[in-house]
Amino acid sequence: MAITLVNPSGLPEIGAYKQVSVATGSKLVFIAGQVAWDAEGATVGAGDLAAQVEQCYVNIGTALAAVGGTFEDLAKLTVYVVDWTPEKMPLFLEGVARAAARLGTTPLPPGTLVGVAALDVPEHLVEVEATAVLDA
Repeated sequence: MAITLVNPSGLPEIGAYKQVSVATGSKLVFIAGQVAWDAEGATVGAGDLAAQVEQCYVNIGTALAAVGGTFEDLAKLTVYVVDWTPEKMPLFLEGVARAAARLGTTPLPPGTLVGVAALDVPEHLVEVEATAVLDA
């Protein structure tokens, strides 16, 4: 395993992710921001933040599998959410939990959530990009 996730003493424990990832592998994988498109390019979950978060994470899983990786290889996630407010956190976490159930894993690497005004098309409410490290 190329990634070790850590919650250092002195930093708060966040339920949705770990605070630090230590990468020891030799193959870096950068996954473009994934939006709520299915394999045919149709938007999944129009107007439904939880459904779109779920699809984004599933798409990250698909991209990782294509290069021989899993969520255990993730070093960092960056999430962009349109018109973010703290009141949207339960919907966001619901989407993550649904994706974890579908994927059989819990995506817990360090992450950053950024509120944005808009994404590529008006139907997209969230975009997730990822960095992974694999053993070569």
